[in-house]
Amino acid sequence: MNILVVDDEHVIRDGIKRTIHRAYPQHYVHLAANPEEAVQQLRRHRIDLVLTDILMPGMTGLELMQLCQGSYPHIKWVIISAYSEFSYAQEAVKLGAKDYMLKPIGKELLLSMISGLAQEMDRENEIVREAELLKSNLKYLREAVFQRWASGLDTGRLDVASIIESYPAFQLVMVKMESDAPVHLEHFIIENVLGELIEAHGCGFVTSMDETSLIGLVSLEEEGGMKRLTDELRANLKRCVKVPFQIQSTGLITDIHRVPEEVRRMRQESASLEYEYNNPGGNRAIEVAVQYIKAHYHTDLSLEKVASVVFLNPVYFSQLFKQKTGSGFKEYVTNLRIEQACKLLLQTHLKLADISDKVGYVDVKHFTQVFRKKTGKTPTEYRLDQTADSREVCPT
Repeated sequence: MNILVVDDEHVIRDGIKRTIHRAYPQHYVHLAANPEEAVQQLRRHRIDLVLTDILMPGMTGLELMQLCQGSYPHIKWVIISAYSEFSYAQEAVKLGAKDYMLKPIGKELLLSMISGLAQEMDRENEIVREAELLKSNLKYLREAVFQRWASGLDTGRLDVASIIESYPAFQLVMVKMESDAPVHLEHFIIENVLGELIEAHGCGFVTSMDETSLIGLVSLEEEGGMKRLTDELRANLKRCVKVPFQIQSTGLITDIHRVPEEVRRMRQESASLEYEYNNPGGNRAIEVAVQYIKAHYHTDLSLEKVASVVFLNPVYFSQLFKQKTGSGFKEYVTNLRIEQACKLLLQTHLKLADISDKVGYVDVKHFTQVFRKKTGKTPTEYRLDQTADSREVCPT
């Protein structure tokens, strides 16, 4: 069984991998630090089971699960989270997750879950698996041939007409992204969103043209349906894709030999078109950011990393965060860390070095300086003073 663990904390990823390997060496565990890496792993390997965290840079684990179900229906999903909120578990179950596990994950519980799912997979019908593999291979062959032909490249002896004979009349939709960095995750999102909309409005398929652009061929059920399709596509991409993008479409095409010409035309016109941008809801973005901070304040937390979790530009995120919370990002994180440190000083007998590490400060000296600046006392003075005050009010 091929297992993929998706979590932005390497301690969690490595711990799960070690536990599974020791108990079940026959299983292979792949690791991903974020949804971007997860998408690449899903494309490289036939993954059977995904264990994913909820809040990560790029998108949530639930969004990743929902996004992948159309392309990888055979995969079984298990959600792991630092949150026990019922709404998360309810949504996970609604999406078809096999389990919802809270951190820290107990070894026995993890191994029991792996064993049960492995047995369930073994019972699945092999014929169904082979049929899915055949269907997938045919899909990739059709899209690869269409991509080469639409780009004006030689397709050898393969006849394009026979590949798209089910679409005597169709239209093309092209989505192009602008980015200097790799956009594997965004590419995957567009491919799935456009594919689902094509199925919802008619029939067709999506193929990748290059690293930043995709083309959909769609035979629409209703006249004038292209505007509805592109409007829905635009709304979805503005919510999910964090890089600038363009959407273009053609009129009705009945002669397949026009396709390369239409693709060239759209690519030429792309240079004169403006790009559109992600426009997420501010309140919801900050709510998610705050949840992420509370779960990861003990790690090396940066403004840039949290901004990527909610798909926002770091500068804009910084402004919006202060507007919504009343505190700057750095001040908010510092206050949360010191608040947690105060609790540990009073409720535990941990050494200062351990407390410093647990609240996100590697250097004890720096932790002491920050603590004193916020409270007016060193951690040791705070612990002694609070203990003394509690003894004075306690009955003898």
